[in-house]
Amino acid sequence: MNKKDIKILVVDDEASLRAILDQVLSDEGYDVVTASSGEGALEMFSKDTFSVVITDIKMPGMSGIDLLKEIKDIDSDTQVIIMTSHASVDSAVNAIRLGAYDYLIKPFEDLDIIAAVANRAIERTRLIEENRELVEKLRGKNEDLEQANKKLKQLAIRDGLTGIYNHRYFQEALMMELIRAKRYERGFSLIFFDIDHFKHYNDTNGHPQGDILLRELAQNLSDRLRESDIIARYGGEEFVIIMPETTKDIACNVAEGIRKYVETYPYEGRDKQPEGKVTISMGVSSFPEDGDNGTSLIQAADKALYEAKSGGRNQVCRS
Repeated sequence: MNKKDIKILVVDDEASLRAILDQVLSDEGYDVVTASSGEGALEMFSKDTFSVVITDIKMPGMSGIDLLKEIKDIDSDTQVIIMTSHASVDSAVNAIRLGAYDYLIKPFEDLDIIAAVANRAIERTRLIEENRELVEKLRGKNEDLEQANKKLKQLAIRDGLTGIYNHRYFQEALMMELIRAKRYERGFSLIFFDIDHFKHYNDTNGHPQGDILLRELAQNLSDRLRESDIIARYGGEEFVIIMPETTKDIACNVAEGIRKYVETYPYEGRDKQPEGKVTISMGVSSFPEDGDNGTSLIQAADKALYEAKSGGRNQVCRS
C-alpha cells in the first residue's frame, strides 16, 4: 500500500488545526483532504474513499461522535481517530466503544504522535485488506474456510478453556496500555489473582469439575468488569485484569468486591474446600508508582499476590 495512494480526511472547525494536520500528514506522504464541518466531511466521505478520518469530537452542528457513527454505518473498515481538547475519559472511551481506532489530545505536545497514530491506523487497514483478500482466495476451495478464519482469529487471542483473553493477548494489551498511559500521563492498574487451594479442589472434585470452575469463575468476573477492562488467563488457575485509568486505591476496592463476590458464590464442590467455599487471593500493582514497564508491573502484582497467599489467602494485597 503506497502512502501517496492513501487518502486521509481531516475534520475540524479550526482552520489553524486543519493546516497543522494537513502539513504533518502530507509530509508523511499521505494524500490529505480537509473539511471544516461534520456535514461537509460526510458529504465528501459519501463520494470518495478514505482509509482514515481524523475528526474533532466537538464541532458546531454534527459532532465528531455523530460523524463517527455515520462513517461506520457506511464503511466499518474506515479507521476513525477522534481529537478532543477535553481530557475526558468518558468521551474518549465512548468513542472507542463506538468504533473509533484511537484518540488524540489537543493541543498536541508532540506532532510526531499524529503521524504515529495515523501510521498504525493505516497498518490496521492494510491487515484488514490482506485478510479479506486471503479469505476471498480461499473461499472457492472450501465453503467453510471463511467461518474457520473467524474462529482462528478468536483462537489466537482467546483462552481455549475459559473463553477470556489468553496470555499472549494480555502481553500485547499491557504493552499498548503502557504506551497510552505514558503518552497521556495517565495511570492504570493490574490485578493478579488465583484460586486458593485449586489443587485440593481438583483432587476432591475431579479435573473436569475443576475446568468447569475455571470457566464459570472467568465468566462471572468478566460480567462484573467495565468494557474497557481486560481480563485474561495468565496460566493455570491464575488470572490478570488490566484496569485503564484506575488508581491503586480504586483497583483495590474493585478487587475486594470481586473477592467477596467469589467467596459467596455457590460454586459446585465448594463445600469440600478447606474453608467450605471457593476463594481467591489477589495482588494489585499500578503504573507509574510500581514500575514503568510491563515486567516490573507484573513482578509487583505477583509479589503482592504471593503476600496474599502467604498471609492466609482469601485477601487483597497491594504492592
